[in-house]
Amino acid sequence: MMTWNIRNGGQDRHGPDRRTLLARVVAAHRPDVLALQELRGLDVARFASDAGLTPHLARSPFGQPVALLVHPRWPTTATGPVRRPFHHAAQRVTLSTDAGPLAVLSTHFYPYRGGRRLVEAGWAAAALRRSRADLALLAGDLNTLAPYADHADGVDRADRADAVDRADHARSLARLAPAYRRRHLRRDGRTVDTRAVARLLASGLVDLAATAGPTVPTGYGHTPEFAEMRLDYLLATPALAAHLVDVQVIRTPDTHRASDHHPIQATFTLTPPT
Repeated sequence: MMTWNIRNGGQDRHGPDRRTLLARVVAAHRPDVLALQELRGLDVARFASDAGLTPHLARSPFGQPVALLVHPRWPTTATGPVRRPFHHAAQRVTLSTDAGPLAVLSTHFYPYRGGRRLVEAGWAAAALRRSRADLALLAGDLNTLAPYADHADGVDRADRADAVDRADHARSLARLAPAYRRRHLRRDGRTVDTRAVARLLASGLVDLAATAGPTVPTGYGHTPEFAEMRLDYLLATPALAAHLVDVQVIRTPDTHRASDHHPIQATFTLTPPT
């Protein structure tokens, strides 16, 4: 399972065409399920076909589309967008596995205000609950700092949501211009806004990549909106987390140039049903 914000469909208006790099990363790591964000202008059907995957796309009237691309070996029993006004949409699929149904949701939270992200987190948590699957995964760019920085066991619970490493966040945010720093602060202008991820943890999800390191910035574009931070997540139900084999932020020469986010990939013991 991989999640990746590919920045404007792989081609900025005045920047290089990065779609070949994107395809090369996907081919190298061969995810069976690929959650993509920021797909404006991308021929998703062709991109998926070239990767040997089946696309499930959700569009947004406000922001950019998101999608889930699934390998045909995994039977898909349900698919469709989440019917809430996400800024960047949300797409859900349910797959058959040897351990039971697996619900996966790809989304991209509002970038500018934490209060709106908090609302979107509630919608995402409710969508996973409605799937009624013990195995469930929320994947995407949540545009939110986590309410912790380091956990030795890599498993995070709601009762740890107040354990913010304030010094670590402060160092990251201090590098940002005020306009970008405000995106991650509460209305008082001082408190780091981690409420969206905290709400998802409080719903019972586990942060699989809590100790995997930052996902932004990369070497692409030298964007001023990012300091060294993690904005991308794979959040799983405990039942799914029990099947986790490995998780990593993929940092390669190709991912440094392919997008302004690095992808996260997790491997599970699940197999298609026989």
